[in-house]
Amino acid sequence: MELRHLRYFLTLAEELHFGNAAKRLFISQPPLSRQIKELEEELGAILFFRDNKRVELTEAGKFFRKETEMLMKKLASVQQQTYQIHHSLAGEIKIGYISSVDKSKLGLLIQKLQKLYPYVQTKLFELSTIRQIEALDNGKMDIGIIRSPSSSPHLATEQLYKDGFCLAVPNAFDLPATFSTLAKEPFISYHAKYAPVYHNEMLAYCAQMGFMPTLHHECNNISSILELVHLNAGITVVPQSVQYQYSHLAIRFINVDKIAIKTDILLAYAKENEHPVLPIMRQFILDLFKKS
Repeated sequence: MELRHLRYFLTLAEELHFGNAAKRLFISQPPLSRQIKELEEELGAILFFRDNKRVELTEAGKFFRKETEMLMKKLASVQQQTYQIHHSLAGEIKIGYISSVDKSKLGLLIQKLQKLYPYVQTKLFELSTIRQIEALDNGKMDIGIIRSPSSSPHLATEQLYKDGFCLAVPNAFDLPATFSTLAKEPFISYHAKYAPVYHNEMLAYCAQMGFMPTLHHECNNISSILELVHLNAGITVVPQSVQYQYSHLAIRFINVDKIAIKTDILLAYAKENEHPVLPIMRQFILDLFKKS
């Protein structure tokens, strides 16, 4: 039994007409009849009732059609997997991101990648911009979402969006008449060395509000910072983009429109990276984040 026997059988089972099936297969009718007869002889079963007026599947033919369709689908899947492995469309791709990135968009990104490349394993790493740049430079990561600027000449970058800042306080917090008195409040943020560019921009934002923060608690991700604010441990300044991700917390986000300090959020990847999935991944990320 050869694959052509199965293809001929399935085509005839769909058409139930030798002439129409032969046309679809680009062969004449006698070879098709011969192939079906060979298949029946090998199986030891009659697959079709046929006379001058009609062609119908027998009960054995109906069973064989169902099983053959499943077999052909499995074969197509095996062919696709073999192709992807041969062309390196399997294995893993490593993605870094800063903690303020919208996680729902990352979820959509993973879903799209899995649908298109089911044999590629995606690994996500929440890292500061500095650590992402180092990992990208060393080939330990394929693509990153970082906060500008990029200090590496080996990386290509593309802007995803601009992100400003906002003040975040507990819901029960009494906002003072002037922002200058916020200097007395416990302040929660990153350590300066963990995210130096972010730290400097955040201080500039606070300065324009009229106060210099008193740092009491340090964290290494946005989630922890905002959880502490939610628990009335202090106040903070965070990227504007996160206020929509953490609306479930007991926090008020206060946007000061007159302060125009913004940073660019960038897509970054090594110029020499030849991972075959990278171009598609890059376009997915651009499409997802540039919509917002």
